[in-house]
Amino acid sequence: MKRIALLPEGSVSHEAVVLLFGDEPVQLVYHKLISDVFLSTVHGKTDYSVIPIENTIEGSVSLHMDWLVNEVDIPMQIEWVYPSIQNLIGDREEFIAESGGVDYTRIQKILSHPVAMAQCQQFIRKHAPQAELVNAGSTTEAVGIVKDNPGIGMAAIGTTLGAATHQLDILAERVTDHDNNYTRFILIGKEELTQVPQPVKQMKTSVLVTLPEDFAGALHQVLATFAWRRLNLSRIESRPTKKKLGSYYFYIDVLESVDSVLLTAAIEEIEALGCQVRVLGSYPSYTYQELISEVL
Repeated sequence: MKRIALLPEGSVSHEAVVLLFGDEPVQLVYHKLISDVFLSTVHGKTDYSVIPIENTIEGSVSLHMDWLVNEVDIPMQIEWVYPSIQNLIGDREEFIAESGGVDYTRIQKILSHPVAMAQCQQFIRKHAPQAELVNAGSTTEAVGIVKDNPGIGMAAIGTTLGAATHQLDILAERVTDHDNNYTRFILIGKEELTQVPQPVKQMKTSVLVTLPEDFAGALHQVLATFAWRRLNLSRIESRPTKKKLGSYYFYIDVLESVDSVLLTAAIEEIEALGCQVRVLGSYPSYTYQELISEVL
């Protein structure tokens, strides 16, 4: 049975991994901190780790990217997308109005992870502007704090699974500012997955490119190696190398398998320019719709 490290029970990561593995029996190992999620697989306590790396609204999760690049050397094995649907969670009896609905004016504090909180500002300003906003380590932690502190006007922003885990009510559904709020997850592990959802419609390869110093036009030439071969790049992002100010590497996602002749030749040409190239993984990539159709 596969052992999977991930963020706390009831988090978006939990919902996402349930969709990915479906009915396949796996052992889920929950951690409060993303560093422990990474290190669990590094130290062999789990086979794989679930890492959220990008969100539609907030963009790249820089801390997670830096861990992936600078702290560990574990290949990506699969990528999938899951909707980040946040809800207002609490004990309905505590906030019930005479009309039978929810009286948001009774909410004194709203707790959540800073990223989730940032995704729900329009709802908060409209319905509970009086509430104090309190950051928590995760959406699940926020829901747990609300569960443990009844009767003092606390609510949380979190997932449906998080509410069910802590036996609380959904006070308001889908409170995020945008309906198209998705998170991209990767599964990292030392062993290649032997069973993946079918069919595999898209392969992706993630590479790091570090440019040589004092090489005018180096980035242009790197991108040209992909362009003239008509290799499609779905993402390119610069991040500091942490070696000195002004030194960057480029994280590039290529919609092609690393085994393809075109991508192999492109990497060889980039290295011939004096660049350092590191392949972070070559893996199947799934949209949410593809996984849902697989389940159905």
